Amino acid sequence: MLGITDLYPVPQQLQGFAQDDAYSMTLVNVAEVLMGVDGKMSSGYIPQIKEMDISLQADSDSNNFFEAWYSAQEAGKVAFSAFGVIQYPAIGRIYTLTNGVLFGYTPISDAKKILQPRKFQIKWESVIGAPI
Repeated sequence: MLGITDLYPVPQQLQGFAQDDAYSMTLVNVAEVLMGVDGKMSSGYIPQIKEMDISLQADSDSNNFFEAWYSAQEAGKVAFSAFGVIQYPAIGRIYTLTNGVLFGYTPISDAKKILQPRKFQIKWESVIGAPI
């Protein structure tokens, strides 16, 4: 479920994901680690952006959601903030996604034998997991 503050305040259920490639999150490095010349290691926490890639079939109704989001940003020359929830009932987990920005946008599907999936990227401020 994804919502966009000031555009889609009621979250929308995405559908029509690409075959074998619905969405993925990029590995996040959550610490900075340095080794001094004396062999002593120092480390510290650093906040990181969480990158999510979404792939939708060319005929997915959810493409309209991303087109509206992109069009609103283009018209207003402003980045709209998104929020979302992902549930995994099979493992009893729910993930809350906050302060997301549409960062990557594929305007149209590649035309091959059949129209290819479109890809979108959202950068999130936080992704927090919890038991359902």
